[in-house]
Amino acid sequence: MHSGDEIRLTGLTVFGRHGVFEHERENGQEFVIDLRLHLDLAGAAASDEVTDTVHYGELAQQVADVVAGEPVDLIETLAQRIADVVLADARVNVVDVTVHKPHAPIPLTFSDVSVTVSRSRKDASQ
Repeated sequence: MHSGDEIRLTGLTVFGRHGVFEHERENGQEFVIDLRLHLDLAGAAASDEVTDTVHYGELAQQVADVVAGEPVDLIETLAQRIADVVLADARVNVVDVTVHKPHAPIPLTFSDVSVTVSRSRKDASQ
């Protein structure tokens, strides 16, 4: 296992309708997703075949489908759903998912609100 191997996908921006408030469900807003996948990339590096790694284009679409899909109240819940999708690929050992909600309903000036969850294969098997 090459423990330092990673695939990162950052800044995936998707429109969704998540939030506690009704206006968030009605109007929706953009969410920004960052993924950090920990997996052994030695096989893919040796074979030079996309089938030996996680296809990040397909992964991006799967994650976008979750964000654009069924609304949830909390970005914590959304992050967990995304982690579940990523860990469905048995090659991924650990995933860090950050969900940014830059347009959160906070009546103060701020740049971003985000939640990060870290999930591993053993978490998914329980």
